[in-house]
Amino acid sequence: MNDSWSKLERLHAEVAERSIFGLFSDSQRFQKFSAETNGLLLDFSKTNIDDVILQNLIDLAEEADLPAMREAMFQGACVNTTEGRAVLHTALRSREESTLEISGKNIRPEVRATYTRMERFAEGIRAGGIETPGGRMFTDVVNIGIGGSDLGPLMAVKALAPYHTGPRCHFVSNVDGAQISDTLEKLDPRTTLFLIASKTFKTVETITNARSALKWLEAAVAGDASGHLAAVSSSPERAADFGIAEDRVFGFADWVGGRYSLWGPVGLPILIAIGAKRFNEFLLGGYEIDQHFRSTPLRHNLPVLMALVGIWHNNFCGYATRAVLPYDQRLEKLPAYLQQLDMESNGKRVDRGGSPLKMASSPVVWGEPGTNGQHAFYQLLHQGTQVIPAEFLIAANSHEPDLKEHNDLLKANCLAQSEALMRGRPLKEARKLAAGAKTAAIDTDCLAQHRTFPGNRPSITLAYDKLTPFVLGQLIAFYEHRVFVEGVIWGINSFDQWGVELGKELASSLLPLVQGAPADEKDGSTRGLLVKLNCM
Repeated sequence: MNDSWSKLERLHAEVAERSIFGLFSDSQRFQKFSAETNGLLLDFSKTNIDDVILQNLIDLAEEADLPAMREAMFQGACVNTTEGRAVLHTALRSREESTLEISGKNIRPEVRATYTRMERFAEGIRAGGIETPGGRMFTDVVNIGIGGSDLGPLMAVKALAPYHTGPRCHFVSNVDGAQISDTLEKLDPRTTLFLIASKTFKTVETITNARSALKWLEAAVAGDASGHLAAVSSSPERAADFGIAEDRVFGFADWVGGRYSLWGPVGLPILIAIGAKRFNEFLLGGYEIDQHFRSTPLRHNLPVLMALVGIWHNNFCGYATRAVLPYDQRLEKLPAYLQQLDMESNGKRVDRGGSPLKMASSPVVWGEPGTNGQHAFYQLLHQGTQVIPAEFLIAANSHEPDLKEHNDLLKANCLAQSEALMRGRPLKEARKLAAGAKTAAIDTDCLAQHRTFPGNRPSITLAYDKLTPFVLGQLIAFYEHRVFVEGVIWGINSFDQWGVELGKELASSLLPLVQGAPADEKDGSTRGLLVKLNCM
C-alpha cells in the first residue's frame, strides 16, 4: 500500500462516526463538494469526505499514475495487457481529425467509413430506401445479442423513447426460448428486420436465437429470408454462411470491448430508432465528457471525483455495494447496464501483474428507478444493518410539460430520499411520534425504536436538464471513465473478462449430458440435478 492509502485508512478511523449533516455547518460545502461540466452536475456533498480526505484521494490517484494511464488509453497504447489490445472506444465518438495509429495504421478513416455505412443503412431502413424483399417498409427491428451487444443499445433505445422516429426496436438476448417466442408473437415477419450482433458470430446464445428467428422467417416469407437479416460482427465469413450479405455486415475492431461498443455498429438499433442527427448528438455528449476527463484537473474532474468517492466508500468505509437510483423512468435499464460495465470491468482478483489484490475491487452494483424502488428496497437503505451508498440521477425537466405536477413530485421525492438518508430520525424525535400513535399492542419506547432512522448514510446526486441524446452520451461516457479510474487505482485491467469464459466452457460440455449422455464424471450435485431435470 502507498502513503496516501495508509493516510486514508487513518483518516477514516478518525471520522467514521462523524455526522455528514454536521458538515453542512460550512455554508459553502455544496459549492466545495460538487462539480459541473456542460450542464451535468455532480453533487457529492452528502458524503463524509472533507478537504483533507479529498486531497488524499487525489494524491492516491496521482500515485497510481492516473494522468499517464489516462493519456495512454486515449493515445491507443496497449492498456488491455492480458489481451494485448488498445482500448479506443473513445475514438468511435471522437470529433478529432488528427492521426490516431494502432500498429502503424491510422484508424480514423476506418471509423469514419464504418459510420458512413451505418448511417446510410439506418437512414435507408428509416426512409424506406431499403425495403423488405416484398417491397414494403420495415416496421420492426429485432436486435439479437447478449451482454454488451444487448445491454447498451437496449438501455439507450429505452432512454431515448421521445426521440424515436424510426421502426419499433425490440431486443432478444436470453437463450430461454420464452423471450424470442414472446417477442416474435407480436410481429409481422414480412416487415421485420433482424440485427444479429455477435463479434465472433459464435456466441452460443445469440446464434441459437438467430437460428430460431431464421426458421420463423422462412416459415412465413416466400423465397429467400436474407433480405430480412443484417449483422454486427467482425466475422463476415460466418455471417455469410448464415445467409447475410457482406454489405449488411458491420464490423468493429478488437480495440472496442463489448460493454463499450454502443458508440459504433453495436449502436445500430439506436441509430435506426432516433436517426443520424440525434445519434450524432449522442456521440457529441460522449465526446464532450472525453474532453473534460482528459483535460480537467483532477480536483474538478467529474469522472475522477465520482471514482474517488467510490474508492472511499468501498475500500475505506467498507461499503460493499452501491445502489444506482435513476429518478427518470426511461433510465430503467441503466442499473443493469452499469452492472455489466462496472462488475465485468472491475470484478477482478489480481492486479495487472497477476498478483492477488490486497484490497476489494468492484462493489456489487444494483438499482431500480425511483419512485418504484421507494416501495421495494428503500426500507433496507434507511434502516437496514448494512450501509449502501446511493447514487441518484435526476432531470430538472421532463419531456411531458403537460405533466409538470408529476415531475415536481419526482424531484421532491429524489431530494427527500437523499436528505432522509443523511439526516435520519433521532430516537428523541421518534419518541414524540410514538407517543401520539394509537398502537395498543406495543409500548411507546419499543415503537420509538422501530421509528428511529440512524441516518448518516451517504449519497451522490447527478443532475441534468433533460434526458436528451447529448445528455445520455454524457452519462454513459462519465460512467465509463469512472470505471477506468477505479481500475487504475486498484491496479487492475478493466478491459478483459476472463471470468466469463469458464461458465461458457462448462455449458458446452454439459449440453450433451442434458440431452441424455452419461454424467459419471460429474460431481454428485450436478449428477443429481441432471437426473431430476431429465425425468420431470
